[in-house]
Amino acid sequence: MAEGILKKIAAGERSAVDECLKKYGGLVWALSRRMLRNQDDAEDAVQEIFLDIWKNAGKFDETQSSETTFIAMIARRRLIDRIRFSSRRISADALDDMTAEPADRADRKMQTTLEANDAVKALNSLRPEQQQVLQLSIVQGLSHQEIANRTGMPLGTVKTHARRGILQAREFLGLGNLDSSKEVHA
Repeated sequence: MAEGILKKIAAGERSAVDECLKKYGGLVWALSRRMLRNQDDAEDAVQEIFLDIWKNAGKFDETQSSETTFIAMIARRRLIDRIRFSSRRISADALDDMTAEPADRADRKMQTTLEANDAVKALNSLRPEQQQVLQLSIVQGLSHQEIANRTGMPLGTVKTHARRGILQAREFLGLGNLDSSKEVHA
């Protein structure tokens, strides 16, 4: 009878192990493949899950849940633990960044500085009202309404200055125009 597989495993019956693999292998494999991206990780997880099932078979209480639920819960917990562990692991890319030559970092910093200088030039090329609106929006994080309240400009004028200023700055930087159907929320 299938309902006694975990009790048989807890009692040490070797045939129950094969019976458990046949009956619940598909379930455990499906959960592993769905929750893990890599097939090798899924295969390793399936092995770990069945080891947990063997270790915890004696804890199964048929008055609390079915064998399927018990096994699915063990699988789910093991998979979640595995996902959490892998998200805390240092990736090879992160290791490369930590061991990068200082020149690489200096190059990135210099590139960022050049881009920032270009952005300042683009902003300085705008009309004073556009500069003011974009600085309040981008630097200080104010909404269009807050800018209108602070400057005394009508809300529509603030939105127009923001939109035209961004379009002109993009043109100055050689980034082309924004899709005219998209609203800019500066």
